[in-house]
Order: sequence, then structure tokens, then C-alpha cells
Amino acid sequence: MNVLDNWIAAACDELGLSTDDVEAKSVLDVARDVAHNVVRPGAPVTAYLMGIAVGRGADPADVAARLSSLALDWPADGRE
Repeated sequence: MNVLDNWIAAACDELGLSTDDVEAKSVLDVARDVAHNVVRPGAPVTAYLMGIAVGRGADPADVAARLSSLALDWPADGRE
């Protein structure tokens, strides 16, 4: 296991979650897309929003795909 895997396992244990429920690659991919195409501080906020959506029953893969698509289509000048 690497440091990230160790951290995820420890954080899950602390919060009473299963590591089987963690979609780390999807979260990291979305965070990358937001940081590179929208604004860097948007990455952790977007990860938090993903968690809220999934916690409310949304499909993790769908949430990740929608947010990545939104970030990748974001106008370079930051305006819609």
C-alpha cells in the first residue's frame, strides 16, 4: 500500500466507513480536471460537493462524469 491508500484506510476507519466505498481515482480525476480547467481551489470544494451528492444517493460514476465534463467544458476566461 502507498501513503494515499494508508491515509484512506485510516480516514475510513476514523469515520466508520468501508474502503470499498471509496472511489479515490474518480475523485482525483475530477479534482485534476477542476484544478486545471476552472480554478485550483475548486478541486477540494468539488470533491466535497461530490461527497454530498453521493451521500444523498447519487451514483458516484455519474457524479464524477458530470463534474469532469463541466470542468473540461469550462470557458478558458472563466465566464459562462
